[in-house]
Amino acid sequence: MPVPTKLEAPPGSTPTSQPSQKSMTKAERRELQERQRAAKLAQKSAQPNTAAAKDSAPKQPKAPSTPSQRKPGDAGASGPVKSSSAKEATTSSAVTVDDGAAVSRGLRIFSHFGLPKPIGHAIKGDIHPAIIRLGLLFSEFRICGSNARCIATLNAFKTVIQDYTTPSHSTLSRHLMTHLSPQITHLVAARPMSVTMGNAIRQLKLEISGSDIDMIEQDAKDALCQKIDKYIRERILIADEVIQELAGRKINDGDVILTYARSSIVEKILLNAHEEGKRFSVIVVDSRPLLEGKALLRTLTNASPPVPCTYALLPALPSLMTEVTTVLLGAHSLSANGAVYSRAGTALVAMIAKGHSVPVMVCCETYKFSEGVMLDGFGKNELAPASFSTPTKHAQLHPATPNLEVLNPLYDLTPPSSITAVVTEVGLIPPSSISSIPLALGRTNL
Repeated sequence: MPVPTKLEAPPGSTPTSQPSQKSMTKAERRELQERQRAAKLAQKSAQPNTAAAKDSAPKQPKAPSTPSQRKPGDAGASGPVKSSSAKEATTSSAVTVDDGAAVSRGLRIFSHFGLPKPIGHAIKGDIHPAIIRLGLLFSEFRICGSNARCIATLNAFKTVIQDYTTPSHSTLSRHLMTHLSPQITHLVAARPMSVTMGNAIRQLKLEISGSDIDMIEQDAKDALCQKIDKYIRERILIADEVIQELAGRKINDGDVILTYARSSIVEKILLNAHEEGKRFSVIVVDSRPLLEGKALLRTLTNASPPVPCTYALLPALPSLMTEVTTVLLGAHSLSANGAVYSRAGTALVAMIAKGHSVPVMVCCETYKFSEGVMLDGFGKNELAPASFSTPTKHAQLHPATPNLEVLNPLYDLTPPSSITAVVTEVGLIPPSSISSIPLALGRTNL
């Protein structure tokens, strides 16, 4: 009589003799759920790997089977074969699961980053054509920069408001908020929302909720569009003019100004100082994947007369910092603790400048202020699309590698200790006093 053998359970499966969930404690049930969820995730990640291995493996001729030589009741002959094959399958699946888990574990670290969406992502809800077009421009990085994205978003919302019609038995101040929600969701699906867009949308919702319900619909829509224009004019355009004047006073003849990537306000400051007749040179430091400094270099060299410029990549920064007199940087947002959230590489430029005792001025409008506190650039970030990582003309030099994943975070966080001053429309503020910006504007918040 054959002795029954006990097959080993595959890794990740729960044992059959485990106690019932009613007798478990809350912590034990949570641990069991986590193990089951990890096992399912490992199996899903292992399926494409095993399918690819089956396709790539050479086909071998099958050995002729002789069913007549084995009797149906001969368990002693078939038992060891089945158990050994089961063990081999178990070990191979365990290796595959471990490999898949390692890959998914590496990518899971960046799973909370704003991942780039495909250009033709699904359109859900009643989306205005202007919002669809703007979403495509965002996802393709045709509109890049916090100021440009904010202005484009507000102008698109003006079109949405003008084409909006309040349904019967409803009011504009209530239903328009519901109508704008899918529009905002579509833009966020195309690319993660910037701090400037969030502040502007928050202000727009506040204005909508305060609309007079007795006002004629067209007059109410016109009033909202006028408030949008006022926000753009006062918080962005006029603020930039004031920052140009304040920062321009720090530029003197013979200075060597270093800037990183491309900031619209820094570009305006340099061009305005050049038009005033100041003679200085500019070092434009750039880095992949966006290489935004090329556009700034083109603008400065096309001025009349051209601004003397030097273009260099980030690795050459230490050798150039000895010649620099002032560092001008832009900002994506400004945290309450004085940290600057800007293009990836800004923190390196600021820290090297501090090591060489070079003053670092960050030019930033107050509407970029965020009441949150950021301690690093890992908790919140955005990844550049894969198309920026490998240019098409150099694609043959970088063959596809299945185990290689290119990740390009777009932003980093510059600590306040590396910043000399922040230039805003309310004056030059030290990083330690950033939290006083709302009070300087006469508001409780921004």
